[in-house]
Amino acid sequence: MATKTPKKKETPRKYSSIYVEGAHRAPSRSMLRAVGFTDRDFKKPVVGIASTWSMVTPCNMHIDQLARHGAAGANKAGGKSIIFNTITVSDGISMGTPGMRYSLVSREVIADSIETVAAGEGFDGIVAIGGCDKNMPGCLMAMARLNRPSVFVYGGTILPGNYRGKDVDIVSVFEAVGAHSNNDISDSELKEIESCAIPGAGSCGGMYTANTMASAIEALGMSLPNSSAQAAVSKDKVADCKNAGAAVVNLIRENITPRDIMTKKAFLNAITVVVALGGSTNSVLHLLAMANATGVKLTIDDFTRVGKKVPVLADLKPSGQYMMSDFCKIGGLTPLLKILLDEGFLHGDCMTVTGKTLKQNLRGVKRYPRGQKIVLPVKKPIKESAHIVILKGNIAPEGAVAKITGKEGNSFTGKAIVFNSEEQSLKAILDGRVRKGHVIVVRYEGPKGGPGMREMLAPTAAVMGKGLGGDVALITDGRFSGGTHGFVVGHITPEAIDGGTLALIKNGDEITIDAESREITLNVPNKELERRRKAWKKPAVKEKTGVLAKYSRLVSSASQGAVTDRV
Repeated sequence: MATKTPKKKETPRKYSSIYVEGAHRAPSRSMLRAVGFTDRDFKKPVVGIASTWSMVTPCNMHIDQLARHGAAGANKAGGKSIIFNTITVSDGISMGTPGMRYSLVSREVIADSIETVAAGEGFDGIVAIGGCDKNMPGCLMAMARLNRPSVFVYGGTILPGNYRGKDVDIVSVFEAVGAHSNNDISDSELKEIESCAIPGAGSCGGMYTANTMASAIEALGMSLPNSSAQAAVSKDKVADCKNAGAAVVNLIRENITPRDIMTKKAFLNAITVVVALGGSTNSVLHLLAMANATGVKLTIDDFTRVGKKVPVLADLKPSGQYMMSDFCKIGGLTPLLKILLDEGFLHGDCMTVTGKTLKQNLRGVKRYPRGQKIVLPVKKPIKESAHIVILKGNIAPEGAVAKITGKEGNSFTGKAIVFNSEEQSLKAILDGRVRKGHVIVVRYEGPKGGPGMREMLAPTAAVMGKGLGGDVALITDGRFSGGTHGFVVGHITPEAIDGGTLALIKNGDEITIDAESREITLNVPNKELERRRKAWKKPAVKEKTGVLAKYSRLVSSASQGAVTDRV
């Protein structure tokens, strides 16, 4: 059998040397001396530390300190670190407002800004530290574009709040709003929940989008082992940052780049882990976007292929009982990876940022402690196949993404109640106009139509708070928070603004969602749909200038990852 030719090692200063070597680069060296470089530093590989720090959100409020630890790790390993910043948008704060239109857009801005600084300043390697949801795929998209040795560090999960002896988090507050509107809790109880749900730094504490994407990125091989399963404020997270700084210097020396790691098999590993954890539907959008940046041909049909054979094993919020902090206590992600590898669900030969394969990383990993109830055995899963179901049909000929845990049932047929914005739907839910048997249709909220593809946590949480979680469904060309649960279908493509069938639905139309046949169907004759299509008029563009207008013009379909840079 032929052996693979080892990859040629490059100079560890492949990019930075152009900026600092020779008499003609004296001006560059002069500028760098002012920010802390010495004569010796000009001989070291330069590591950019991309920090997503800001006081915009608790998810990112501690990342400035983590960036310093990452920088120290790179310096100690023989590199010279430079910390720089990019942005974040808080989904939890902007949810349910016009500001949420900027959330998915921020993923592109983060990717663009990291690429811009790293390429513009000649960094030899990158450590990126992310907290809130869009930070993570944004960082990975930049790493894939640059294809320079890189390590991602997750900022870590928040610890749960405590309300009268019960663990609570941000989703608890959203659901409390629905309960309050239903007169199930008082003003003072709502304020009490609001005041205790977020106790400090870290990303939202269930298997929501941040923790899902952190886990997926670790499974992809782009984070160090268990980076995804550590509290934001902990000794483990400090060590993770220092180790990441050292790891990227090793990757520079070994000439191991993101595209060596982010292969098709590695992306299938990431999907497998998302399924096993019962993770967020946003993972579909983000993994497609990351694969696009890498040049890997990943499609929504890959989620179906993986999902048919991989079981849901983790009993984590929002649909389960436990918090991410509980998952961390029993050992985090690596024991689950070992289980999945041993059962044949993972490709163990994929390279990782340790410089070793996934299989090598998992040697000697301890099993979960006996008696734990968070991760179930493969033979007794929560669900035998994926909770993320790709649906197609006359409403979504290019695909839609459903989150069906099985607790909602596998099918739903109801009468449409139609809204042309999230705000309209939320008001109707809180006012009691949405009733048992309704399929809530929220349209013109897609990537182009929103623009920005807002998350529908406020309406879905209000539905749960109203006690209608098992009695109604919600479909949209927008998307859902990782905290959403209930019978929900998002990412419907083509979206309404493009004249998709979603734009043609009328109040009272019957809609069927079937997770077993993987179909979403508007039960209206084709002849009638063609009549409506001819009569439909495209709404006026909502934004004519600025970042949202630019995004709307450039963005691809959600079924292609809603990207603005297509490979």
